[in-house]
Amino acid sequence: MSLKNKVAVVTGGGKGIGRAVSVQLARDGAAVAVWDLDAKSADETVALITQAGGRALSCVGDAAGKDGIAASLTRTRSELGPVSILVNNAGMTGFVPFMEITEEAWDRMIAVNLKGPFLCTRAMLPDMLAAGWGRIINISSSSAQTGAPAMAHYVSSKGGVIAFTKALAIEYAARGITVNNVPPGFIDTPMLRASPLDVDAVAAVAPMKRPGKPEDIAAAVSYLASEAAGYVTGQTLSVNGGRYLL
Repeated sequence: MSLKNKVAVVTGGGKGIGRAVSVQLARDGAAVAVWDLDAKSADETVALITQAGGRALSCVGDAAGKDGIAASLTRTRSELGPVSILVNNAGMTGFVPFMEITEEAWDRMIAVNLKGPFLCTRAMLPDMLAAGWGRIINISSSSAQTGAPAMAHYVSSKGGVIAFTKALAIEYAARGITVNNVPPGFIDTPMLRASPLDVDAVAAVAPMKRPGKPEDIAAAVSYLASEAAGYVTGQTLSVNGGRYLL
């Protein structure tokens, strides 16, 4: 699925799902701007891409803050060109019983997981509108489909991402821009390994008896970013090994 002459921004592209997505989109032919708070991780992703013959740059900053977004976008446009693909992947998680979630923790979760995609999309949408072509892919969460204990703030933020996807898809369907979301389910990433979950125990009761790989999410993003998905918008493409089937 060729993305030649396309420029992609992947937020949180330094590791895990974001790294796999960045590498895959570069493999598909896109020039990739890897945005991340961690400079070392972003540079490592860029090195993987350039060593394989692709084009990429790393931008360090907060994808949930207007100033960081503006600076990274200016550099991306200057070095790679106008943005045609946006993958809103940057996010945070948390496991806290509902009655122990502070107002500050709630606000931070919403700011990173929901306001961040809003700000990034608003900043890059003009490039897509000018081109009459664009792909916005939001990384949500299967937890927003099923619910999850001790994660009310996280689930609420990711549920908002799914609703945000649908609203934008309808608003821009006639302008050549598709908006879809991928809710990962039980993907083996550094974030999962840092959680309080017993990964092996959860895998034992999962339909496929194993966690997914970041590359599984990257494959879904690759499809949604491609011309082959030009008539697909407002959709939730679940990649969770059968965890959620309704």
